[in-house]
Amino acid sequence: MSVKSDSPPQQGIFPLYDYMNKIPGGTMVVPLILGSIIGTFFPTFLGIGSFTTALFKSSAGSLIALLIFATGMQITLRSSGPVIAHTSVILLFKTIIPAALITLVGLWIGSDGIMGISLLAILTVVANSNGGIWLAFTGKYGDYRDRGAYIASAVNDGPFFVLLFLGVSGLADIPFSLMLAAVIPLLVGMIIGNLDPKWTNIMKPTGAIVIPFFAFALGTGINLHAIVTGGATGIILGIAASLLTGAFVFFGYKTILRRGNQSGIGFAAGTTAGNAIITPEIVAQADPNMAQYVQTATAQIAAAVLVSAILAPLIAAWVLKRQGGLEDHFKEGN
Repeated sequence: MSVKSDSPPQQGIFPLYDYMNKIPGGTMVVPLILGSIIGTFFPTFLGIGSFTTALFKSSAGSLIALLIFATGMQITLRSSGPVIAHTSVILLFKTIIPAALITLVGLWIGSDGIMGISLLAILTVVANSNGGIWLAFTGKYGDYRDRGAYIASAVNDGPFFVLLFLGVSGLADIPFSLMLAAVIPLLVGMIIGNLDPKWTNIMKPTGAIVIPFFAFALGTGINLHAIVTGGATGIILGIAASLLTGAFVFFGYKTILRRGNQSGIGFAAGTTAGNAIITPEIVAQADPNMAQYVQTATAQIAAAVLVSAILAPLIAAWVLKRQGGLEDHFKEGN
């Protein structure tokens, strides 16, 4: 039983939420930037312990897992096929095709790369994607098919595809237990959601609640000093990778998934996850010949991580708006 209130909605002293929403993906982008500023210049504040550290620094993994769990509840037995289709398209167009193309170019230009950006840095940025950013964006603008496709980020997470396409063996094995751990929350959510639809309705607002908090926590792990060290080359790499891989996924959404004016969502996949920063070191351990590129590549990747986290959702929201996808999405009440 619900109680209807006749009182008018209260006006805030400062419409912070409305201002954030004026920026495409603002409830995610603004906290992410604030988190990176706090994490870079006031790291001791985030490390004082107790609930402050738990919420503002260490919460990203738990909150993303909660969102994944809630996403699973939206996937019924009838809808699992579309989720698998979306996951496959994202993995193909975000990781496999771009990584294959970069590798082919690398056979021609060599490991030194171009413009001071090594093949190692380029391949790492295009082969990896930020599942947190994808979930945040699709939590607001997508539907269960898009949110469920976060599984693609679980698959391309880490150095596996970089090692694979560089032809390096050894550390290329990803333990099956880690792959399983990444999808268990989704599977448990699917089971509960199919058993009891009431839980599905209860968990629907999860995205709107947790996105600003885990975006801030993700931002605290992005050191702005590393962005400066990466300089213009890292920024160029981030912009180019976001546009290239985002356009590929957009193409897949448009032609294979036939999402029409909502195909702009695909551009939100043009990101690089923060853990990609450690990939050059792992690759160098497998192939010592790559050690000479590690320091520069790490700084460039750090810059690309932040640039793509901001740029990809902005481009996706702009394309959605241009094609009328935003209006249709909100009319459908997704």
